[in-house]
Amino acid sequence: MPVLRDFWNGIIKENPVFGLVLGLCPTLAVTTAMENGLWMGLAVIFVLTCSNAIISLLAPVIPSRVRIPCFIVVIATFVTLVDMTMHAFIPAMYQILGIFIPLIVVNCIILGRAEAFASRKPLLNSIADGLGMGVGFTGALMLIGGIREVLGTGALTLFGHRILYLGPGYPAALSFILPPGAFLTMGLLLGAFNALGSYRASRARSKRRAGLVDRPTATAGTPAAARGKSAPTPQKAADTEGGGEA
Repeated sequence: MPVLRDFWNGIIKENPVFGLVLGLCPTLAVTTAMENGLWMGLAVIFVLTCSNAIISLLAPVIPSRVRIPCFIVVIATFVTLVDMTMHAFIPAMYQILGIFIPLIVVNCIILGRAEAFASRKPLLNSIADGLGMGVGFTGALMLIGGIREVLGTGALTLFGHRILYLGPGYPAALSFILPPGAFLTMGLLLGAFNALGSYRASRARSKRRAGLVDRPTATAGTPAAARGKSAPTPQKAADTEGGGEA
């Protein structure tokens, strides 16, 4: 189904971080722990899904020359809701994420999907795209944050509970929870995903070539196939007929 395809595209094939390489500022800045990535991702899911839905509905009546300011107004409305809600109910995480919550307004993932997808697609497809892109972004942030947290502290904590502990003898690499660790982790993961994509593309090409080579030259059930010979091409048939008449 097109709706499911739009959802899954944002998670794997067109993952905003590892596939499209967008939204790298919050990706590098807030992923000092896996929980930080989770909350940042949830905020983006809400803003991206709601803004995609509203923009998909309003796009036909918005003049083309003012569409970008209108998109930003819609996005800023939902970002303000997220900002005030997090400030009121989870102030500790609000302090950790800091300026990157208001900066969701200018996140290129959200504005890019509004311009490239939501303004041109129906409502359900736009919602599916927002959810898929948001989930893909959240997964990427949690993966990067989890790796940095484990390597940098020797433990992994989620909602106040320690779910992984490498023991007191683990030599924690502090650099992984500092900015250089963000670039190093991001670079290694990006390289791994690119290598995986190249491997899958190579396998797909090999399968297509194998399919062309193994394609039978005579269709089963035809007289040529029954004789174990290849079916004559139209040119060969014409030559044969011409030779016979001569």
